[in-house]
Amino acid sequence: MENFPSKKVAQAVEELSQLPGIGKRTALRLALHLLKQDAQKSDALGNSIIRMRHDVIYCKTCHNISDHEQCDICASTRRDHTIVCVVEDVRDVMAIENTSQYKGVYHVLGGIINPMEGISPDDLTIDKLVQRIDNENLEEIIMALPTTIEGDTTNYYIHKLIKDKPVKMSTIARGVSIGNELEYADEITLGRSIVNRTPYDESLVG
Repeated sequence: MENFPSKKVAQAVEELSQLPGIGKRTALRLALHLLKQDAQKSDALGNSIIRMRHDVIYCKTCHNISDHEQCDICASTRRDHTIVCVVEDVRDVMAIENTSQYKGVYHVLGGIINPMEGISPDDLTIDKLVQRIDNENLEEIIMALPTTIEGDTTNYYIHKLIKDKPVKMSTIARGVSIGNELEYADEITLGRSIVNRTPYDESLVG
């Protein structure tokens, strides 16, 4: 794998292998595939990545990815802006939207509390969520974080911050298996877990 006949191919393979789930062999196959394509197709791929990296921004309200200052979901008058679904990242927004069962808006934390990986509450958008509760007429916060120890820790941390505020906090039903990421749940199960959500206080044990 080290004897590349072209330094430019070697560099492309090195860059591609930095992507999640892409090893050196797969990166080499992708690089050679692109090399065989018409130049226009390869250029289109490269340009789309450049445009994505430089032009895509984060919504000022919910921190979802967007082409504009405010994402289409937050800007929509058809959504229920009194209900906010709190998720770990953008992939969870996409997964929930695919269920067509949720008509509220979102708040993307940008991760979950994980001391082992050096992720603290200050690294997330938790403070922005509290600001939304204080400044917007919110009626319910739905916690739709992964059903893991880290997800539960984040739920509890946020619960302590907002328990005295005039907003209901609920959590998705445990139709999503313990330890599962939302993006891997099937649409029917995920949709039902949103619809059948329970008050957060009832989900606490002990």
